[in-house]
Amino acid sequence: MKNTTLRIAASIIVLFLVISCSSSTTIKSGDIVFRGATQSDLSEAINEVTQTEKATNYTHMGICSVEAGSVFVYHSDLGKGVVKEPLELFLKSDDSSTYTADVYRIKNSTQTQIATAISKAKNLVGEPYNVTYILEDKGYYCSEYIYELFKEGNVFTLEPMTFKNAKTNTFHNGWVTHYKDLGIEIPEAKPGCNPNGMAASETLVFVRRLQ
Repeated sequence: MKNTTLRIAASIIVLFLVISCSSSTTIKSGDIVFRGATQSDLSEAINEVTQTEKATNYTHMGICSVEAGSVFVYHSDLGKGVVKEPLELFLKSDDSSTYTADVYRIKNSTQTQIATAISKAKNLVGEPYNVTYILEDKGYYCSEYIYELFKEGNVFTLEPMTFKNAKTNTFHNGWVTHYKDLGIEIPEAKPGCNPNGMAASETLVFVRRLQ
């Protein structure tokens, strides 16, 4: 009888731990999902010049919204602008392969803060992608979009942008081509943000790897 009671108690503890762990890793509205680099020239250019001490290799990001049990991602993507997409679509590349992706959560966030951010995310759907990466220009690039959603709460900070390889101190060819096509100078040292830098922010906590 005693052994049976102990087994039941142990089972309850294990079940409690499983439930606790699964709930803490469940995607919630307001979570930030970061997508890995691809083989495209621009993706490689972003990753090469924005590596952090944590050695992250993210080149894209969006905010999650759980609606009727389904996860959607609001994000600003090159060629699309600001869009709302199912998580599954966000995780697929143009050639139908999948990206690596991780989910982070803002520490000490409030329901009001998250609700405000999601509302702003919805209102900005349809805005164009900011191809110059200059904050004053029209539209939003991916990390600028997320920065804008949480700007009032000072969740993220802006830093001088660099488009140079830290090892060679030269501009990545992808950026040279990109800005030559736009007909403007590379905005080196202008204020901005990027996925790798934001993922390394102390205001975020890692939740889980999606794939």
